[in-house]
Amino acid sequence: MKRLVTLFAFGAGFLTSGIAVAAEQTVKLAVSNMYCAACPSTVKKALSAVPGVTKADVSFKDKSAVVTFDDQTTTVDTLIAAATNAGYPTKLAAAAAPVTK
Repeated sequence: MKRLVTLFAFGAGFLTSGIAVAAEQTVKLAVSNMYCAACPSTVKKALSAVPGVTKADVSFKDKSAVVTFDDQTTTVDTLIAAATNAGYPTKLAAAAAPVTK
């Protein structure tokens, strides 16, 4: 009986482990072709329409978007495609070099 309970607990943990793996991710995207004040709104609408996106902040000044999403629902490539298909070629922003003193 003890063995059965242990096996059941292990099986239940294994089956639910996919839920524990899901994580919220945040990425910064470099967005091209934003030339007017209305452009960020269009990019934000395109990114927000992607299932799994929980937040999208688009900066006209920086020509960038910071997007928070569920990595079990969507991918960075899907985010890039959404903004690009809206007319704004997009790529993953280069990571900043570490500052050394």
